[in-house]
Amino acid sequence: MLTRRPVRLLALTAALLLVGALGPLLTAVPAGAAGRADPGANCPPGQDDCNVWDDDPPTPGNPGNPGEPGDGDDGGGGPAARCQWEGRVIPCYDEFLGYFDNSTGCYHKLLEPQPTIVEGKQWYLVTCNGGLGSSREELFDAPPPGFGAPPDPEELARRALASITLKAPRISVAPRRGTGPGLVGLPVWMWASPGANYFGPLTASASDRGLTVTITARVDRIVWDMGNGDRVTCTGPGTPYRVDGPYAGQPSPDCGYDDGYARAGSYRISATTFWTVEWSASSGGAGDSFSLNRNSGGAPIEIDELQVVTR
Repeated sequence: MLTRRPVRLLALTAALLLVGALGPLLTAVPAGAAGRADPGANCPPGQDDCNVWDDDPPTPGNPGNPGEPGDGDDGGGGPAARCQWEGRVIPCYDEFLGYFDNSTGCYHKLLEPQPTIVEGKQWYLVTCNGGLGSSREELFDAPPPGFGAPPDPEELARRALASITLKAPRISVAPRRGTGPGLVGLPVWMWASPGANYFGPLTASASDRGLTVTITARVDRIVWDMGNGDRVTCTGPGTPYRVDGPYAGQPSPDCGYDDGYARAGSYRISATTFWTVEWSASSGGAGDSFSLNRNSGGAPIEIDELQVVTR
């Protein structure tokens, strides 16, 4: 006799894990940057926390809409699969419902203990309609399609990413507008707060069903927008300016706008850190990387022209 059991609705949809990262924006980097852009992570403007999809993400062809189907829907539930039902992405494995089969839209979980012993067959808990339907017990003479598939290591990499904080750069410039304007043609210094959460490296791991994936996140470069169309690329946070320092009155030793501004005016400087997140699996062989950006707020700077009085 078939019986019906209540369905645990808590884990049916793809969970959005919130990365505890402060700052206005986390975005995928443009093509050509180090690593590939990660479609499973973003942080909308004005939102302090960043969203990481804790399931198989859409393919890079649909980076902005995780609800649309992606490529690779082979029904196998393995690492290449994209588990979807009626246009929405769902987990290929659920702790309470078991493994998902794209071809039927059902989850299957082996019942433990078995209700009755039937030679050559096993009882499974079957929950269809993408996990939203009622559950039933059903006999199979072989495991259903996709059952027992290993976890997706890339999914675990995003879970690990959700456990660390990649902070937006906190920037400073000299000359500061609050202490007086700079002058046309003189060097400008730029620097950002150092530290692992701002520049890395940060390491984290996530495990599931015997597989552990470890990530390392670090900043490759910081690109400064000088507010006049010019950009300056630095490989580190830069050196804070000190009026009594060894480089006072000179260009920054590692991160500066050495030729200065060509025209007087008010400018707003901002910066973007480019992160590369590398991941590897404990099983060996699997590994990849993806890239993310963090954008700063703006720092104002005032530039004047030097006036010379002649008689």
